[in-house]
Amino acid sequence: MSGLNGYVGFDTITQQIEKKLLKRGFQFNVMVVGQSGLGKSTLVNTIFASHLIESKGRVAHDEPPRQTTEIETVGHIIEENGVRLKLNIVDTPGYGDQVNNENCWEPIIKYIKDQHSAYLRKELTATREKYIQDSRIHCCLFFLTPSGHALKPIDIVVLKKLSEVVNVVPVIAKSDALTLEERAAFKQRIKQELTFHNIRLYPYESEEDDEQEQALNESIRDLIPFAIVGSERNVVVDGKAVRGRKNRYGVINVISSAVENEEHCEFVHLRNFLTRTHLQDLIETTAQIHYEAFRSKQLLAIKESTQQPQSPGAVSSPTNGNVASPALTSPTASAS
Repeated sequence: MSGLNGYVGFDTITQQIEKKLLKRGFQFNVMVVGQSGLGKSTLVNTIFASHLIESKGRVAHDEPPRQTTEIETVGHIIEENGVRLKLNIVDTPGYGDQVNNENCWEPIIKYIKDQHSAYLRKELTATREKYIQDSRIHCCLFFLTPSGHALKPIDIVVLKKLSEVVNVVPVIAKSDALTLEERAAFKQRIKQELTFHNIRLYPYESEEDDEQEQALNESIRDLIPFAIVGSERNVVVDGKAVRGRKNRYGVINVISSAVENEEHCEFVHLRNFLTRTHLQDLIETTAQIHYEAFRSKQLLAIKESTQQPQSPGAVSSPTNGNVASPALTSPTASAS
Protein backbone atom coordinates (compact mmCIF):
# COMPACT_ATOMS: atom_id res chain seq x y z
CA MET A 1 0.00 0.00 0.00
CA SER A 2 1.34 3.42 -0.93
CA GLY A 3 1.79 5.99 1.83
CA LEU A 4 -0.40 9.05 2.36
CA ASN A 5 2.18 11.14 0.54
CA GLY A 6 2.23 8.80 -2.47
CA TYR A 7 0.88 9.28 -5.97
CA VAL A 8 -2.88 9.90 -6.01
CA GLY A 9 -3.58 9.90 -9.74
CA PHE A 10 -6.08 12.71 -10.26
CA ASP A 11 -3.75 14.10 -12.94
CA THR A 12 -5.22 11.45 -15.26
CA ILE A 13 -8.49 13.38 -15.39
CA THR A 14 -7.39 15.00 -18.66
CA GLN A 15 -6.97 11.53 -20.18
CA GLN A 16 -10.43 10.54 -18.90
CA ILE A 17 -11.97 13.67 -20.45
CA GLU A 18 -10.12 13.08 -23.72
CA LYS A 19 -11.37 9.49 -23.91
CA LYS A 20 -15.00 10.57 -23.44
CA LEU A 21 -14.71 13.42 -25.95
CA LEU A 22 -13.05 11.22 -28.57
CA LYS A 23 -15.84 8.70 -28.17
CA ARG A 24 -18.52 11.37 -28.65
CA GLY A 25 -16.79 13.35 -31.40
CA PHE A 26 -16.81 17.08 -31.99
CA GLN A 27 -19.23 19.42 -33.77
CA PHE A 28 -18.14 22.43 -35.83
CA ASN A 29 -20.44 24.61 -37.90
CA VAL A 30 -19.07 26.99 -40.53
CA MET A 31 -21.01 29.55 -42.56
CA VAL A 32 -19.70 31.13 -45.75
CA VAL A 33 -20.96 34.59 -46.75
CA GLY A 34 -20.07 36.74 -49.73
CA GLN A 35 -20.96 37.67 -53.25
CA SER A 36 -21.34 34.96 -55.89
CA GLY A 37 -18.29 33.77 -57.77
CA LEU A 38 -15.70 34.30 -55.02
CA GLY A 39 -14.89 30.61 -54.53
CA LYS A 40 -16.62 30.06 -51.18
CA SER A 41 -17.25 26.35 -51.76
CA THR A 42 -13.76 25.77 -53.15
CA LEU A 43 -12.08 27.34 -50.13
CA VAL A 44 -14.00 25.19 -47.64
CA ASN A 45 -13.06 22.06 -49.59
CA THR A 46 -9.42 23.20 -49.62
CA ILE A 47 -9.30 23.92 -45.88
CA PHE A 48 -10.59 20.50 -44.87
CA ALA A 49 -8.79 18.65 -47.68
CA SER A 50 -12.04 16.94 -48.69
CA HIS A 51 -14.70 17.43 -51.33
CA LEU A 52 -17.41 18.47 -48.92
CA ILE A 53 -19.52 20.88 -50.93
CA GLU A 54 -20.19 21.21 -54.65
CA SER A 55 -18.52 24.19 -56.26
CA LYS A 56 -20.77 26.51 -58.25
CA GLY A 57 -17.88 27.60 -60.45
CA ARG A 58 -18.05 27.17 -64.20
CA VAL A 59 -16.14 24.28 -65.73
CA ALA A 60 -16.11 25.83 -69.22
CA HIS A 61 -16.07 29.49 -70.24
CA ASP A 62 -19.33 29.14 -72.19
CA GLU A 63 -21.16 27.50 -69.28
CA PRO A 64 -23.82 29.70 -67.61
CA PRO A 65 -22.93 30.79 -64.05
CA ARG A 66 -24.43 28.77 -61.20
CA GLN A 67 -25.43 30.34 -57.91
CA THR A 68 -26.63 29.31 -54.47
CA THR A 69 -30.20 30.58 -54.39
CA GLU A 70 -31.11 29.71 -50.79
CA ILE A 71 -29.34 28.85 -47.54
CA GLU A 72 -28.08 25.27 -47.78
CA THR A 73 -26.55 23.10 -45.05
CA VAL A 74 -24.27 20.20 -45.89
CA GLY A 75 -23.17 17.81 -43.13
CA HIS A 76 -20.13 15.54 -43.16
CA ILE A 77 -18.22 13.43 -40.66
CA ILE A 78 -14.48 13.58 -41.22
CA GLU A 79 -11.87 11.70 -39.20
CA GLU A 80 -8.19 12.35 -38.60
CA ASN A 81 -5.94 10.29 -36.32
CA GLY A 82 -8.92 8.90 -34.40
CA VAL A 83 -10.58 12.31 -33.92
CA ARG A 84 -14.06 12.47 -35.42
CA LEU A 85 -15.37 15.88 -36.48
CA LYS A 86 -19.01 16.41 -37.37
CA LEU A 87 -18.78 19.31 -39.79
CA ASN A 88 -21.73 21.37 -40.96
CA ILE A 89 -21.13 23.83 -43.79
CA VAL A 90 -23.80 26.48 -44.31
CA ASP A 91 -23.68 27.97 -47.80
CA THR A 92 -25.56 31.24 -48.27
CA PRO A 93 -26.84 32.98 -51.40
CA GLY A 94 -24.48 35.61 -52.75
CA TYR A 95 -25.59 38.83 -51.11
CA GLY A 96 -25.50 42.06 -53.09
CA ASP A 97 -26.16 40.22 -56.37
CA GLN A 98 -29.54 41.83 -56.98
CA VAL A 99 -30.47 45.26 -58.33
CA ASN A 100 -32.19 46.06 -55.03
CA ASN A 101 -30.04 44.81 -52.14
CA GLU A 102 -32.01 46.41 -49.34
CA ASN A 103 -31.95 44.17 -46.25
CA CYS A 104 -30.35 41.36 -48.27
CA TRP A 105 -28.53 40.26 -45.09
CA GLU A 106 -31.72 39.56 -43.11
CA PRO A 107 -32.14 35.86 -44.13
CA ILE A 108 -28.54 35.20 -43.00
CA ILE A 109 -28.98 36.94 -39.63
CA LYS A 110 -32.32 35.21 -39.13
CA TYR A 111 -30.79 31.79 -39.82
CA ILE A 112 -28.04 32.37 -37.22
CA LYS A 113 -30.56 33.50 -34.60
CA ASP A 114 -32.89 30.61 -35.45
CA GLN A 115 -30.09 28.17 -34.51
CA HIS A 116 -29.68 29.94 -31.15
CA SER A 117 -33.42 29.80 -30.62
CA ALA A 118 -33.59 26.09 -31.44
CA TYR A 119 -30.76 25.36 -28.99
CA LEU A 120 -32.44 27.42 -26.25
CA ARG A 121 -35.75 25.60 -26.73
CA LYS A 122 -33.98 22.27 -26.27
CA GLU A 123 -32.26 23.61 -23.14
CA LEU A 124 -35.56 24.71 -21.60
CA THR A 125 -37.49 21.49 -22.17
CA ALA A 126 -38.38 19.43 -19.08
CA THR A 127 -36.66 16.30 -20.44
CA ARG A 128 -33.52 17.47 -22.15
CA GLU A 129 -31.37 15.39 -24.45
CA LYS A 130 -28.16 14.15 -22.85
CA TYR A 131 -26.18 15.86 -25.59
CA ILE A 132 -28.06 18.66 -27.32
CA GLN A 133 -27.47 18.71 -31.06
CA ASP A 134 -25.56 21.91 -31.70
CA SER A 135 -26.42 23.73 -34.93
CA ARG A 136 -25.20 27.15 -33.74
CA ILE A 137 -22.80 28.81 -36.18
CA HIS A 138 -19.29 28.77 -34.73
CA CYS A 139 -17.51 30.64 -37.50
CA CYS A 140 -18.56 32.84 -40.41
CA LEU A 141 -16.06 33.17 -43.24
CA PHE A 142 -16.80 36.52 -44.88
CA PHE A 143 -15.52 36.78 -48.45
CA LEU A 144 -14.34 40.14 -49.77
CA THR A 145 -13.98 40.95 -53.46
CA PRO A 146 -10.30 41.56 -54.41
CA SER A 147 -11.04 45.04 -55.74
CA GLY A 148 -7.89 46.60 -54.31
CA HIS A 149 -9.82 49.76 -53.40
CA ALA A 150 -11.95 49.71 -50.25
CA LEU A 151 -14.87 47.95 -48.62
CA LYS A 152 -18.17 48.52 -50.35
CA PRO A 153 -20.93 50.17 -48.30
CA ILE A 154 -22.92 46.92 -48.32
CA ASP A 155 -19.87 45.02 -46.99
CA ILE A 156 -19.65 47.42 -44.04
CA VAL A 157 -23.35 47.03 -43.22
CA VAL A 158 -23.30 43.22 -43.44
CA LEU A 159 -20.07 42.93 -41.44
CA LYS A 160 -21.55 45.13 -38.71
CA LYS A 161 -24.73 43.03 -38.54
CA LEU A 162 -22.90 39.70 -38.57
CA SER A 163 -20.27 40.63 -35.99
CA GLU A 164 -23.04 41.20 -33.45
CA VAL A 165 -24.26 37.58 -33.62
CA VAL A 166 -21.38 35.36 -34.81
CA ASN A 167 -17.58 35.01 -34.94
CA VAL A 168 -16.65 36.69 -38.23
CA VAL A 169 -13.39 35.94 -40.05
CA PRO A 170 -12.93 38.07 -43.20
CA VAL A 171 -10.92 36.77 -46.16
CA ILE A 172 -9.88 38.41 -49.42
CA ALA A 173 -10.99 35.90 -52.02
CA LYS A 174 -8.93 35.11 -55.13
CA SER A 175 -6.14 37.33 -53.82
CA ASP A 176 -3.86 36.29 -56.70
CA ALA A 177 -5.76 38.93 -58.70
CA LEU A 178 -3.70 41.51 -56.76
CA THR A 179 0.03 42.15 -56.72
CA LEU A 180 1.77 41.82 -53.35
CA GLU A 181 1.92 45.62 -53.06
CA GLU A 182 -1.76 46.02 -53.95
CA ARG A 183 -2.68 43.30 -51.49
CA ALA A 184 -0.78 44.93 -48.63
CA ALA A 185 -2.34 48.33 -49.33
CA PHE A 186 -5.82 46.77 -49.63
CA LYS A 187 -5.46 44.94 -46.31
CA GLN A 188 -4.31 48.11 -44.57
CA ARG A 189 -7.26 50.08 -45.96
CA ILE A 190 -9.71 47.39 -44.81
CA LYS A 191 -8.24 47.43 -41.28
CA GLN A 192 -8.63 51.21 -41.13
CA GLU A 193 -12.26 50.98 -42.23
CA LEU A 194 -13.03 48.22 -39.71
CA THR A 195 -11.58 50.39 -36.95
CA PHE A 196 -13.39 53.51 -38.15
CA HIS A 197 -16.77 51.74 -38.24
CA ASN A 198 -16.09 50.00 -34.90
CA ILE A 199 -16.58 46.52 -36.34
CA ARG A 200 -15.40 43.98 -33.75
CA LEU A 201 -14.06 40.79 -35.27
CA TYR A 202 -12.83 37.48 -33.89
CA PRO A 203 -10.50 36.76 -32.08
CA TYR A 204 -11.65 38.97 -29.20
CA GLU A 205 -9.48 40.26 -26.40
CA SER A 206 -9.90 38.40 -23.12
CA GLU A 207 -8.43 38.87 -19.65
CA GLU A 208 -8.28 35.08 -19.33
CA ASP A 209 -5.68 34.76 -22.11
CA ASP A 210 -2.10 34.15 -21.02
CA GLU A 211 0.88 35.84 -22.69
CA GLN A 212 1.28 33.11 -25.29
CA GLU A 213 -2.41 33.25 -26.26
CA GLN A 214 -2.33 37.05 -26.42
CA ALA A 215 0.70 36.95 -28.71
CA LEU A 216 -0.98 34.35 -30.94
CA ASN A 217 -4.21 36.37 -31.17
CA GLU A 218 -2.25 39.53 -31.95
CA SER A 219 -0.48 37.76 -34.82
CA ILE A 220 -3.89 36.65 -36.15
CA ARG A 221 -5.25 40.22 -35.97
CA ASP A 222 -2.22 41.39 -37.95
CA LEU A 223 -3.09 38.92 -40.72
CA ILE A 224 -6.82 39.71 -40.88
CA PRO A 225 -8.25 39.86 -43.47
CA PHE A 226 -6.57 36.69 -44.73
CA ALA A 227 -5.53 36.93 -48.39
CA ILE A 228 -6.28 33.50 -49.79
CA VAL A 229 -6.41 31.44 -52.95
CA GLY A 230 -8.58 28.34 -52.96
CA SER A 231 -7.78 25.37 -55.16
CA GLU A 232 -8.71 21.71 -55.16
CA ARG A 233 -6.29 20.87 -57.96
CA ASN A 234 -2.60 20.06 -57.95
CA VAL A 235 -0.34 21.82 -60.43
CA VAL A 236 2.93 20.13 -61.38
CA VAL A 237 5.88 22.51 -61.07
CA ASP A 238 9.40 21.21 -61.72
CA GLY A 239 8.14 17.67 -61.32
CA LYS A 240 6.54 18.43 -57.96
CA ALA A 241 2.78 18.56 -57.38
CA VAL A 242 1.69 21.72 -55.56
CA ARG A 243 -1.78 22.95 -54.91
CA GLY A 244 -2.36 26.06 -57.00
CA ARG A 245 -4.20 27.80 -59.79
CA LYS A 246 -3.54 27.82 -63.48
CA ASN A 247 -4.95 29.99 -66.26
CA ARG A 248 -4.56 30.15 -70.02
CA TYR A 249 -1.26 32.01 -69.65
CA GLY A 250 0.21 29.18 -67.58
CA VAL A 251 0.97 28.85 -63.89
CA ILE A 252 0.86 32.33 -62.35
CA ASN A 253 4.33 33.15 -61.04
CA VAL A 254 4.98 29.40 -60.63
CA ILE A 255 5.58 28.68 -56.90
CA SER A 256 4.04 32.02 -55.93
CA SER A 257 0.67 30.77 -57.14
CA ALA A 258 0.79 27.71 -54.93
CA VAL A 259 -1.96 27.73 -52.34
CA GLU A 260 0.38 26.50 -49.62
CA ASN A 261 3.09 29.11 -50.22
CA GLU A 262 2.88 31.30 -47.11
CA GLU A 263 4.59 34.33 -48.62
CA HIS A 264 2.17 34.76 -51.50
CA CYS A 265 -0.97 33.22 -50.04
CA GLU A 266 -2.13 33.16 -46.42
CA PHE A 267 -4.14 29.99 -46.83
CA VAL A 268 -1.86 28.05 -44.49
CA HIS A 269 -2.31 30.69 -41.76
CA LEU A 270 -6.08 30.58 -42.19
CA ARG A 271 -6.20 26.78 -42.10
CA ASN A 272 -3.99 26.59 -39.01
CA PHE A 273 -6.06 29.28 -37.32
CA LEU A 274 -9.38 27.52 -37.99
CA THR A 275 -8.31 23.96 -37.30
CA ARG A 276 -5.10 23.80 -35.26
CA THR A 277 -5.17 26.73 -32.83
CA HIS A 278 -8.68 28.23 -32.52
CA LEU A 279 -11.19 25.49 -33.34
CA GLN A 280 -12.20 24.89 -29.72
CA ASP A 281 -12.11 28.59 -28.88
CA LEU A 282 -14.47 29.38 -31.77
CA ILE A 283 -16.93 26.84 -30.33
CA GLU A 284 -16.59 28.16 -26.77
CA THR A 285 -16.83 31.82 -27.83
CA THR A 286 -20.05 31.08 -29.67
CA ALA A 287 -21.54 29.58 -26.50
CA GLN A 288 -20.14 32.07 -23.99
CA ILE A 289 -20.57 35.34 -25.91
CA HIS A 290 -23.00 35.19 -28.83
CA TYR A 291 -25.38 32.52 -27.60
CA GLU A 292 -25.24 33.82 -24.02
CA ALA A 293 -26.24 37.32 -25.21
CA PHE A 294 -29.15 35.84 -27.16
CA ARG A 295 -30.17 33.60 -24.25
CA SER A 296 -30.12 36.46 -21.71
CA LYS A 297 -32.24 38.64 -23.97
CA GLN A 298 -34.80 35.89 -24.51
CA LEU A 299 -35.06 34.91 -20.84
CA LEU A 300 -35.44 38.55 -19.79
CA ALA A 301 -38.27 38.91 -22.31
CA ILE A 302 -39.96 35.84 -20.83
CA LYS A 303 -39.53 37.18 -17.31
CA GLU A 304 -41.01 40.55 -18.23
CA SER A 305 -43.98 38.93 -19.97
CA THR A 306 -44.79 36.83 -16.88
CA GLN A 307 -44.51 39.83 -14.54
CA GLN A 308 -46.99 41.99 -16.42
CA PRO A 309 -49.82 43.12 -14.07
CA GLN A 310 -53.08 41.25 -14.44
CA SER A 311 -55.84 43.31 -16.05
CA PRO A 312 -58.70 44.43 -13.69
CA GLY A 313 -61.52 41.94 -13.47
CA ALA A 314 -59.49 39.09 -14.90
CA VAL A 315 -60.01 35.74 -13.21
CA SER A 316 -57.19 33.22 -13.02
CA SER A 317 -58.00 29.84 -14.46
CA PRO A 318 -58.46 27.15 -11.77
CA THR A 319 -57.68 24.24 -14.09
CA ASN A 320 -54.88 22.12 -12.69
CA GLY A 321 -52.39 24.62 -11.34
CA ASN A 322 -49.91 24.04 -14.16
CA VAL A 323 -48.45 27.13 -15.78
CA ALA A 324 -47.48 27.00 -19.43
CA SER A 325 -44.10 28.47 -20.31
CA PRO A 326 -44.38 31.56 -22.44
CA ALA A 327 -43.12 31.12 -25.98
CA LEU A 328 -39.69 32.37 -26.91
CA THR A 329 -39.82 35.60 -28.84
CA SER A 330 -39.14 35.11 -32.51
CA PRO A 331 -35.67 36.21 -33.64
CA THR A 332 -37.18 37.37 -36.91
CA ALA A 333 -38.25 40.69 -35.52
CA SER A 334 -34.74 41.54 -34.33
CA ALA A 335 -32.95 40.37 -37.47
CA SER A 336 -32.78 43.77 -39.05
